[in-house]
Amino acid sequence: MIGKLNHVAIAVRDIAAASALYRDTLGAEVSAAVPQAEHGVTTVFVTLPNTKIEFLEPLGENSPIAKFLERSPDGGVHHICYEVDDIIVARDQLKAKGARVLGSGEPKIGAHGKPVLFLHPKDFNGTLVELEQA
Repeated sequence: MIGKLNHVAIAVRDIAAASALYRDTLGAEVSAAVPQAEHGVTTVFVTLPNTKIEFLEPLGENSPIAKFLERSPDGGVHHICYEVDDIIVARDQLKAKGARVLGSGEPKIGAHGKPVLFLHPKDFNGTLVELEQA
């Protein structure tokens, strides 16, 4: 069902500093920051040969990343994202096997402009999992 690892998301307090660290210290290709108002975050993607790293900075008071950073002040891994061929088929198969889909269960458009869903971390070894349609 799951395909390749699309990205690992890291919550950060200062997206510019995180971007500079990866660009200037590690020599990585780093995208521009893009506000994602509908998700309450600003995103930056670090392109690696085999996947991406996504930095998430809170955007607004009700950002889910702000709540994450309250619990983990230094930031850290927020979620991992896997690609799936058909997000609706994947959702229905996972729900049939007892996995909990967060929110309404209907895909939203994610940072890459593709449908995404999130799966409850308690069902996946304490890790928030994002599925993105390939």
